[in-house]
Amino acid sequence: MANPKNVFLIGPMGAGKSAVGRHLARLMHLDFVDSDEEIENRTGVDISFIFEKEGEEGFRKREVKMIDELSQMQGIVLADSRSRLGARGFVVYLHTTVQQQLDRTQRGRKRPLLEDGDQKSVLEALMEVRDPLYREIADLTTETDGRRVQAVARDLADAIK
Repeated sequence: MANPKNVFLIGPMGAGKSAVGRHLARLMHLDFVDSDEEIENRTGVDISFIFEKEGEEGFRKREVKMIDELSQMQGIVLADSRSRLGARGFVVYLHTTVQQQLDRTQRGRKRPLLEDGDQKSVLEALMEVRDPLYREIADLTTETDGRRVQAVARDLADAIK
């Protein structure tokens, strides 16, 4: 396969989209864009605040609009959680287990969907719904559990080129 103009990373929270995306973009000499970071930069508030004020529905509306805009750019690696991206680039599903998600989401940025209730149950429910959707639109699926970011990015760069 020729080097695509865009690579879109999809998958659940904690799969490594941002970390792998940054490294993959460097390896492929592309720009890295994170849709959540772009929303935060443009609104001036964090995702948790948007969830608090607008709910998940309000955030998803913003997310859809942002991803539509970003996915029209060229020469990017875009970290995204879900969308219809296949027509605009090469889609990679970063798959991870619920246990790995739990381990990875304990540190770092706030996760509004995990603030209330049993985190494991929330992640299991999300995975049950979203995994088939991710697999449906992915050109390539790769496992990230227990793997170093650099190794995942290198393997993806080799597979995409």
